[in-house]
This record gives sequence, C-alpha cells and structure tokens, in this order.
Amino acid sequence: MNTLIAIGAGIAVLGALGAGIGIGIATGKAVEAVARQPEVEGKITKNLILGCALAEATAIYCFVVAILIIMLLR
Repeated sequence: MNTLIAIGAGIAVLGALGAGIGIGIATGKAVEAVARQPEVEGKITKNLILGCALAEATAIYCFVVAILIIMLLR
C-alpha cells in the first residue's frame, strides 16, 4: 500500500515538470521578443511575470496534492 501511495504522489508531482518546462519556454520567447523590439520591454515583462506566476501556482497545486496524498492515505 505504501508503494502505491508513493507512486501516486510521484505522479502528482510530475505536473510541476510541465510548469518548469513552460516557464523556460516563456522566458526564452520573452528574451527573443525583447531582443527584436526593445521598446516594448515593459509590456513583455509584465506578461512574462503574470504567466510565470500562473505556471508556478500550478506547480504548487501539484505539490500540495502530492503532500495530501501522502498524509491522508497513510
């Protein structure tokens, strides 16, 4: 039973992997956009920070679900 709990928590944390990949891609594209049009850096930065915050929130939710799986099913 403990093995299944660990597997479930591991699968729940895999959602954070997607958030990390998404933030990396978004940051790369933002740097490219600023390099092409430096005059709109402020707008790009605002949108990048908002997108990164939403992606991080998703990663935190995955982490919380993993902890809940471990604590409640033990």
